[in-house]
Amino acid sequence: MPRSNIEEVRTMSIINTAIKPFKATAYHGGKFVDVTEASLKGKWAVVVFYPADFTFVCPTELGDLADHYAQFKKLGVEVYSVSTDTHFTHKAWHDTSDTIKKIEYPMVGDPTGALTRNFDVMIEEEGLALRGTFVINPEGIIKIAEVHDLGIGRSATELLRKVQAAQYVATHDGEVCPASWQPGSETLTPSLDLVGKI
Repeated sequence: MPRSNIEEVRTMSIINTAIKPFKATAYHGGKFVDVTEASLKGKWAVVVFYPADFTFVCPTELGDLADHYAQFKKLGVEVYSVSTDTHFTHKAWHDTSDTIKKIEYPMVGDPTGALTRNFDVMIEEEGLALRGTFVINPEGIIKIAEVHDLGIGRSATELLRKVQAAQYVATHDGEVCPASWQPGSETLTPSLDLVGKI
C-alpha cells in the first residue's frame, strides 16, 4: 500500500486526548438537565454508550451499572449513559421498565449523534452507538477506552476495577497495575532491573 494511503487509514488513539466540547440533555433524578464537557470535569467520569432504549442487552448493562452505582459514587465517579435516543425516550423507558427504574445516574440523549461521533463510536449506517466505555479523569482526559460489538455485554464489576486502577496510577507516580490488579494487591515499578524478570 502506498505511504499516502497508509496515512489515510491510520487512526489516532483517543487515549490521553481531551473530551471534545458538547451540549446535550439528560434525564436525571426525574428532571431534564443540561450536560456539557464541563459537567464531566472536576471528578472522575465514566461515559457508557449503548445502541438504543427498549432493546435487549442494553437494559442488562444499564441495570448492572445501576446495581454498582453506589460503589462508583464512593470512588468519586459519576456515570453517564448515552444513546442516540432523545431524553424524552429515556424518561419513557425509565417510567416503564423495572430494570431502568433503578438508574440514578444521568441518561444522556444524543439524537443528533454529535456526542457519539466525538467518541468515535457511531455506526453511521444505523445511527446507533457501539458499546463504548470511556473513563475520564478530573482534567477531562480520556484514560480508558473500550469498544464492544453490539452483541457483547459489559461488566460493571470489571469497569469498577479498571476505574480503581486508573485512579491508583494517577496518584502513585511511577507505579503501574499488572493484569487483574485489585486494590490492595501488589503493583509494579518499571525499571531496568525488572526487565525479563516478570
